[in-house]
Amino acid sequence: MPKSKQHRSDLVTCDQCGAVVRARGLVSHTESCTKKEQEWLEDEEFAGIVRKAEKKGQCSIHSSDVLDILYKPTHQLDDIQVKYHPHSQLPPSVHHFSEFSRSCPMEAAVPRNNSPWEPFCTRLDFEIAEIALEAAMTKEQTNRLLSLVHQSASGKDAFTLQNHDEVHSLWDLAFQHYTRFVRFIDELWTADVFWNVQSHLPLDAKPLVFILYADKNKLLSFGSQKGYPIIACIVNLPVHIRNSNTTVGGGRVVGWLPIIVENQKHTKKKKYVDFKNAVWHASFYQLLASVVKHSNTGFCADYEEQCVMALIWGLKGKFPCPICLVPQDQQSVLGTYELCTSRQSEDILHTARSMPSEKEKENHLKAFSLQNVQNVFSRILHTDVHHALSFDCLHTNEEGLWCNHLWKETKFWILGQNFDTLPRWSNLTHFSSVMAVDFTDGTVLGDPLKIIIFAAQDILSLSHCKLGYLLLCCIRYYIEFDVYASFKVHMEDTIAAGMLALQKFLEIMGEYITESQPKTMKNWNFPKKHLISHVFDDILAKGMTRNYSTKPNEKMHGSVQKIYLQCTNFKNVASQILHYDEWLLTSMSMRIKLDELDEYNQRDSLDPETNEILPDAGNLESTTVHAYLGSSQGNHSFSDIMHLHGTNRAFTDFWMKLNSFLNGFLPQNDIPLPDGRCIHLHAEDMVTEFWFLCIHYESLVGWCMHQDLLRCNLKFYGSPRYDCVLVSIADKPFFARFMYMFSCLIGGTDFPLALIYPYDVSIPSSHQRRDNDLGLWRVRAKPRSSSEIISVQSIIQGVALANDPETPGDYFVTHTVDNDIFLRIKALQAQPL
Repeated sequence: MPKSKQHRSDLVTCDQCGAVVRARGLVSHTESCTKKEQEWLEDEEFAGIVRKAEKKGQCSIHSSDVLDILYKPTHQLDDIQVKYHPHSQLPPSVHHFSEFSRSCPMEAAVPRNNSPWEPFCTRLDFEIAEIALEAAMTKEQTNRLLSLVHQSASGKDAFTLQNHDEVHSLWDLAFQHYTRFVRFIDELWTADVFWNVQSHLPLDAKPLVFILYADKNKLLSFGSQKGYPIIACIVNLPVHIRNSNTTVGGGRVVGWLPIIVENQKHTKKKKYVDFKNAVWHASFYQLLASVVKHSNTGFCADYEEQCVMALIWGLKGKFPCPICLVPQDQQSVLGTYELCTSRQSEDILHTARSMPSEKEKENHLKAFSLQNVQNVFSRILHTDVHHALSFDCLHTNEEGLWCNHLWKETKFWILGQNFDTLPRWSNLTHFSSVMAVDFTDGTVLGDPLKIIIFAAQDILSLSHCKLGYLLLCCIRYYIEFDVYASFKVHMEDTIAAGMLALQKFLEIMGEYITESQPKTMKNWNFPKKHLISHVFDDILAKGMTRNYSTKPNEKMHGSVQKIYLQCTNFKNVASQILHYDEWLLTSMSMRIKLDELDEYNQRDSLDPETNEILPDAGNLESTTVHAYLGSSQGNHSFSDIMHLHGTNRAFTDFWMKLNSFLNGFLPQNDIPLPDGRCIHLHAEDMVTEFWFLCIHYESLVGWCMHQDLLRCNLKFYGSPRYDCVLVSIADKPFFARFMYMFSCLIGGTDFPLALIYPYDVSIPSSHQRRDNDLGLWRVRAKPRSSSEIISVQSIIQGVALANDPETPGDYFVTHTVDNDIFLRIKALQAQPL
C-alpha cells in the first residue's frame, strides 16, 4: 500500500474536541483533552463563586484580573550578590544573608519589620495575589483562595485590591524593593583598584598586591640615632592578619634606607635637597628591582614621606598636595582640582631637562612644584605614584588636623572643664585634665576628639561665645567625618553620608576661618586641611582606611627600638637589626604552630578591663548567646535587699514590681506560669545578684558579632559604676541605667533580669537648637521611684551617657565613641518629631 494512503487510513477524529489525530496517539490526546476540560470546569466554578460574592458586595475581585499577575520576585531582602571579575569566567551569584555570614554563628535575628507584606496594604492583599501568582489554579489552590476571600467577607481582615493595574503596580514596587543590590566595600579586593588591575592582566593571571611603608624615626626617645625601616605587607591577606605584627602574615621589615647626615651649610640649598631625594629613590629601587617587571604597589606614609615619594616640593611648593594640583593658597577652600599623574610628572621633567640653562630648568619645575630627580616608581609597571599614595588617618586626622590645629584652636576658647565628669567606657581614655597633657600617642589623642562636644557644649554656648560655638559646630561635622572614615565596611549610603559630613565641615569651617582670623591670627592654608578631601576617593579605590593605615607600621617602631637597645653594639646598626628581626620571624613561625590550639581555646577568656576570667570562657557557644550575667555576689532575700537599699527610691516595692513583671513577661513569651497560677514572691524569697553583664550583638557596620562588657558594681576599681544600655521593648527603644542585676528562679528556670532607671521622658524644645547644631541626642531621667524591671535579653547594646551640667537629670548619648550607637543615633535623628 502507498505510504500516503497508509497515513490517511491511520487518522481518527477526537470525540471531545473534534481534532484529527493519528490512531496510535488518540489515548494520550484524549487524556490531554480531559485534563483541559477539567481545568476549564474548575475555572468556571471559581468564576461563578466570585461573581456571587461580588453580587453580595463582599468582594470586588475579578478572576480574570488576578490571573495575569507578574511573576513574583526571586530574591529576598538582604540577599548579597557577588559579582566576579570577567576574567574569572564565573557568573554572578546571589547568597542569602545567613549563608554569607562573615562571623561566628549568630542567634536568629529579630524581624526588622512587623509588616513584611508591604507595599501591599494588608496581609490578605498579598496572600491572594501570591496564590493567583502560582498560575496553575488547581482545585486545592482555588479552595485556598476562596477561604481567604471568605475570611475577608467575615470582617477578620480587609481586602483592598480593586483592579488589574493596582496588582501590577504593587508587584512592580515590591520587586524593586526586594531585589535592589547595594555595593559594600571593605577589603581592598572589593574596591576599584584591585578590579582595574585584574582587567589589565592576562586571563590566567592573578594580582599579588603589597603595600610599602617608610618612616624615619628615632631609635631612642633620647639621643640622635635614627632608623629608616621599610615595612611591607601583602594586601591579598585579610586585613586583621596583615595589620598584625605579632603573627605570620603581618607587616615585616624588608629594607633599611640610608639617612643623609645633615650639613648645616647646605641644608636648604636646592642641589643638596635634590641629592637627598636622589639617594632615597636610588636606595628604594634596590628593594623594588626584583619585582619591577611585574609589580603593582601601594604606599602609605605620612605627608613628608609622601612628598619624597612623589618628588614634590611640599609645604612651600606652588602645588603642595601629592595627589592633586591644588594651589598653595587654596588649601583651605572647598574645591575640586585636577589629579596629578606620573605620566604628567615625567613629561614635565623631560621638558625641563631639555632646556639649555639650569635657571630655565628650575623655573619650569617650580611652576609645577616638582624636583629635578628621576622618580624610581616610574620604572614600575601598573603604578602611578600619585594614585598609589594613600590617605593616612593617623597623621592627617588624629596627629594632624585635629591635634595640631582644631584641638589647639579649641584650647584657645576653653580651659578644659568637664572632662573628668564624662563616663568611663571600654577603649576610651578617661581624662581628669587634658589641657596640659602632651600627647605622643595618636590613638590616645583621638579620644578627646570623641568627647570634646559633650565636655564643651555648656561652656561654648551661642550666647557666651559665638566663635567658640561656631568652632564646636565645625568639630561636630569633623567628628562625623572621622567616624565615617574609620568604618570597617562601607555601603553606598554611608559613603554618601560621610561625604556630606565632610562638605558640611568644610563649609562651616570656611565661615569660622573668616570670622575668627582677626582674633586668633591662625593660618589655615596647610596640606592636611586639604588632604581630607581625598579620603572617600581612596575608600572607593582601595577599600577601608584601615587597609592602608600607618598605625600597625608605627607600632613596629617599638620592636625596632627594642632590638637597637638590647641587641646591638650601637655601631652599623642597620644590618644587626635586620638580622635579629629575621630570627624573630623564624621564632614566631615556629611558635605560632605550637600555640595555635591554646590561643583558639582561650580567646575572649579575659575581661580586658580587669583581666579576670569571663563567664563561660572557652565555651564556643558563649559567643552565640545574646546576654549572660557574671561576677555573682551570692543569693539575697528581698528583705535583705530592701534593708541594704532602703533609702534608694528605685528599690521601692521591688519585689511587687518583680511579681507584676513576671506575671506579664512569662505569658507574653509563651512560658507557662508555675501551676498555672500568678506568681506571688515573698520577702524571704531569694534572687542571685550579679555585677557584670556581657552583651553580644551584630554590628550595624560590619555584620560581625561585637560584645559590650557592662557593669553594675558598687566598687569597680574603688568607685561606683552603673553602666547604661539601649533597651528595646515592644519595638520601642529607650535608654536606661542599671540599678541592680540579678537572676530569679521560677519553675526550675533561671531568668536573668535587671532593675533599671529609664531615661525616656519627653524633651521640651528649649534646648532643641543647640542639640541640633551640635548633633546631640538628649535624654531625660524619670523619677527614681519609676524604676522598671526588664529581661537582659531585651538589651540591644551598651551605651555611655554624659551628664548635662546645665540641666540636672538630662544626659547626652555619647554616640561618637562607638560606630554602632553612632548609626543608631543618626537613625533616631532622621525620624520626624
